[in-house]
This record gives sequence, structure tokens and C-alpha cells, in this order.
Amino acid sequence: MALTACQKESVQTTGGLPAALKDVPSVRLNYRYEPDVPGPEVAGKTAEERNAAVQADFDQNRLQEQLAATISSPDKKKILAVYTRVNDAPSEFRLDMYSPEGKLVRKITPDSMAVHFSETIVWSPDSGAVAFVAMVRAGQEEANALTPPPGTSPTAANTNTAANTNTQVIEPTPETTAPPEPTPTSPPNVLTFRTEQIYTCNAEGEGLKPLTQNEGYIYFYYVWSPDSTALAAMALTSREWEYVQFMADKSGEAFVPMGRPRVVEKNGRERRLDDALTKVHPVWSPDSAKVACGFMDQVRVYDAIGTAPTQAAIPLHNQLLLSAQAYDLEQQRKGQADNTVAVSNQASPVLPDEKMLVSYNPIIELEWTSPDILYFETGYVKLLKKEADSVRSYLRWHRLIFSPQPVK
Repeated sequence: MALTACQKESVQTTGGLPAALKDVPSVRLNYRYEPDVPGPEVAGKTAEERNAAVQADFDQNRLQEQLAATISSPDKKKILAVYTRVNDAPSEFRLDMYSPEGKLVRKITPDSMAVHFSETIVWSPDSGAVAFVAMVRAGQEEANALTPPPGTSPTAANTNTAANTNTQVIEPTPETTAPPEPTPTSPPNVLTFRTEQIYTCNAEGEGLKPLTQNEGYIYFYYVWSPDSTALAAMALTSREWEYVQFMADKSGEAFVPMGRPRVVEKNGRERRLDDALTKVHPVWSPDSAKVACGFMDQVRVYDAIGTAPTQAAIPLHNQLLLSAQAYDLEQQRKGQADNTVAVSNQASPVLPDEKMLVSYNPIIELEWTSPDILYFETGYVKLLKKEADSVRSYLRWHRLIFSPQPVK
């Protein structure tokens, strides 16, 4: 393990070893590499169907707005409604909080705020908070002038029109009129920025605040720690974003953003974990003590807690070359029956040339399934604008088995 930091930590030990990996600084982790293993058993994220009760409220009472998605909290006690108004710009959304019965609890985002990257909105594991990315709304003055005020329904507008044309309107008697439900007021404006920042609010839709306040940076990915205390996020400058997008367009590829990983705590304190750019999303250890990220043929592990956090780089270039060589030979042996040339069963004692190995590819994904087991996938991925022409091949899972170094 190549160490990028060295810190002395006071760790409780049992027989010369730390009591748990959570207590072991990243810089003091041993590891064992296991190539070509079965992939981890991780529940896949499936698209959530829209809540029928929330959809009914939009169909009946919010005809000037279109529901895009509903996102239920893990405890199923609250539902986040993601929607747009008729005059909103494409890919700009608004958020409201609903009860499972389809009752509007609170409007979350003010008119001046536009939610971006709606597919990344995520509840904290304890259902106590929602994180999303937003920025100042484009052309908000025009949208506000053309959109009916919040709480104004088409029914009310028709009633006013009828009154103005002297058409008699029969009002229901007080005895048959149910007490009207109070209409949630629009939230007050909060600080917004010209680039995408991370915002949070609680499960009641209250306490909206910017978790990051770095004008000029675009935050495009974030994931809660298992204990719901912090987010591991990815960000890069707006100028870098435009350059990566330009290069993707130039080569006809689908735009996949890359960024620098960081940890953002609930109080807004932020720590950049690395200066290197990567497309691999960071992952949390199950004990919320560490964050891992992949950089081509290297896995880096960072402490997320403690007053003197450390980090460690695990170089896997040689191990991946050797395992790719063994994998390629095995694939050749499987197809040997169709070949006229016999394939040698022995690998060369010389470190193979990566250009000669079709299965040698960079790290593309991480899964941390238990404190001591980190899975990572390598593969060749080329995403093109025409999805049917995209290529994903030689996808192989490997894993690292962590253990603590003895404390002297």
C-alpha cells in the first residue's frame, strides 16, 4: 500500500490489534487483492412508480403543474414531489413535501430556485433529511409573471371570471361546506448561486439551506453516509465542466462528468479528499468511517472521521496486469477447440504489456459491502450519444480484503 499520509492515532487495541476496522486509520490498513470474483450482492436501484394519491392531487388541484416523479422516504412516512410549471425551463424542477395520503405538507423550493439533476435527489438513510442540487432559476421574473400565484386553482379563477361578467354563482350553504384546508405558503427565498450547489431540508420540508456555498463549482453527485451524518460528493469547476462536455461532443460520446471527491458534513463543513479527477463515484464504508474512490488502476481510501484524517493509495497496476493476463489465457483456452493453434498454459514471467491484454481496463465502479471487503469492477466502457452504439465489455469484479496492521 502506497501511503499518502502518515498520522499517529490513539486506537484501543485487543491483543495488539484494533478492536474494529472503524478505529483503524486508512494509512494503517493492510489489504489482500482477489481477482475475478463473483460480483457483490447489492440491491439494484429501481425506478419508483409515482404515488397515486400525489398524482391525483396534481390532476385535480394543480393543473398548471406537471408531476415528474415522487420519491418516498425510507420509512415511507413522507413523499417528495418533483414537478415543473408550464413556463419552467427544461430540466429545472421544483420540490414539495407530501404525506402518503396525497396531502400537501409544505412547499420546499422558492420560485427563485431551480432543482437540477433530479435523478440524484436522495433521502438520508434515517429518513430525516433530503439532499438535492439547485441553483438560481433561469428567467424567474418572466415565469413568475405568467404563472398563477401558489394556491390559485383554475376553479377559483373561473369563479372570479363569472363574478366579473355578472353571472350568478350559487354558493354552498355554510352547513354543507367543510372547513377549508389551509394552503401551504411559498417558502421564503434562500441563498441561491449561479452554479449547482447541494441543498438539504428535513422530512417536514423545513430548514431549507445550502450545504455547499462554492460559487463556480458544480456539484453533480452525492451519497449519504450510512449513519446519515455526511455526504460524499463529486464536484468540479464550471469551466472544467464545459471543457469535458465540449470534448465529449467533439468525439460523439455521451457526456459523463468527472469530478473531485469530497466529504460534506451536515453543518456545511467540507473537506476535499483528492485533487485528481475521476468518473468513479465515491462509496462509504458500512460503518461510515471511510470513503473510497477509484482512479484508473488505483483505489484510494480516506478517513471520514477524526481530527487527524489520513488517506492511503492502493496501487493495483501490476496486480491487474497479471490477473488480466491469466484471464485472457483462460478465455483463449476455452476457445481452443475452435482454434488450430494450441494455447500455452503458462504465463510469461515478464510483466505483460497492457496493450496486449484485451481484459486490462480501468476501474469503473466500487461497492463496499462490509467494513473489511471492498469490491471494484474493471471494464471497457464507451458511451456514445446513440445509445445503441455504446460498448460495455470485459466487465470483471475484483475485491480487496482489509485487515488492521498491528499497533506497536
